Order: sequence, then C-alpha cells, then structure tokens
Amino acid sequence: MAAGVGDRDPLLRLRRHLREEVEPQALLLQPPPGGAAESTNVEKKEKPLPRLNIHSAFWILASIVVTYYVEFFKTIKETIQADSWCIVLGSCLLVASLTIAFYCIIYLEWYCGIEDYDAQYPVLIPVTTATFIAAAVCFNIALWPVWSFLTPLLLFTQFMGVVMLVSLLG
Repeated sequence: MAAGVGDRDPLLRLRRHLREEVEPQALLLQPPPGGAAESTNVEKKEKPLPRLNIHSAFWILASIVVTYYVEFFKTIKETIQADSWCIVLGSCLLVASLTIAFYCIIYLEWYCGIEDYDAQYPVLIPVTTATFIAAAVCFNIALWPVWSFLTPLLLFTQFMGVVMLVSLLG
C-alpha cells in the first residue's frame, strides 16, 4: 500500500523523474579520458585574429580625416610658435611614451623574442601609461583655446588612430 501512495503523490513522482534524468546527463557531461589534451591541441591550432580589422581601420581613417579637416599640424605649429610650454612638455612626454612602447615592441618582442615582457619588466607599462596621460593633459591644456570643448574629442580620435597604427606592428 505504501508503494501505491508514493505513485499517487505528484511530488515524489517528479523527484523520481528528475533523478532519473539528471544521472545520465551527469555521465554525458564528464570529459572522456584524454579529452583535455585533445581540446588544448585544438585551441593551439586556431588562427589568431587579423591585425588589420574594421575597428582598427576605422580609427586610423578617422584620425587621418581629423588631421586633414581641422588642420591639425598647422594648428600645432602655430601653437608652438605662440610659445606654449604645455605643447612642448606634452611633445616631450609623448616622445618618451612612444620610445618606451617601441622599445617593448621592436627590441623586446621582435629582437629578443620576449613575448611576455610585462612579467620581466613590470614597470614599463605603468610608466608608459603615466607619461602618455601626462602628455594628453598637456596637449588638452595647450590646445583648449583653439578647439574649446572639441579638444578632448579630437585628441582622443588622434590617440586611437596612433594606438591602432602601433597595434599593427606588434
């Protein structure tokens, strides 16, 4: 009589039904022996993404368009001639930042073959970032009288164009 009562109780039937379904699925989800080695081999065979994609081409082209239409180099030349110490300081900081970046890409990665230079030289990335941010602040201060509130937007577009151009190298 107890078995008959258990079959009538819908909760017990549901538990029994779910238990019977879960156990075979749990067995199916277990990886076969040696399957982990095969999956890592498949991951190694996958090709990396191409360096030149739509995203990087867009930023490079946007940077070129901004350079042309706002007469970027002419404005920089006039600002330098106006004795702006901020643009000179920003230029020095930008050169320092790019020098460190090219040192990492060209010398460490290409010439020495060190792919994970961040682990061997952990101070390079923060120093490069700090000098670039300081350069960006200097450029924004120096060029604010020329382009006003558009200055950060124009400089960000130039920044992204340079970053995408450098990413094509490494």
